[in-house]
Amino acid sequence: MSNAKGDRMERELVNELDDAGFAVMRAPASGSATERDLPDVLAGNGEQFYAIEAKSSAGDPIYLDAEEIESLLFFSRNFGARARVGVRFDREDWYFFHPDDLYTTDGGNYRVKKETALADGTDFEELTGDSTRTSLDEF
Repeated sequence: MSNAKGDRMERELVNELDDAGFAVMRAPASGSATERDLPDVLAGNGEQFYAIEAKSSAGDPIYLDAEEIESLLFFSRNFGARARVGVRFDREDWYFFHPDDLYTTDGGNYRVKKETALADGTDFEELTGDSTRTSLDEF
């Protein structure tokens, strides 16, 4: 995803989490801009704490390299937050996955297809606790 689109999608996610009552911040220095292991978004509401790597796509599968996932897991473990990969495909809502639930490619990277997100992803309401659906087990 382009930097401008990625930044816009991250800000959208931050605003949605804020509207859901979470204290939230975007870490714009994440990724290649720093050597630190930082997620794109940190969010918490006193009961739930998330470190989120956010990705968006027009419709093609979303790929994450192993280093991105390792960094997310490292930060989450040390910070005490639940690691989640948030994906958003054009004209769809956000869906979330624990990194262990992502498809691993032959090269050791990770992939999320649109149909997988829609069928198996945790939706925003479930993530934030505003749903009657069964939520994810603690990881």
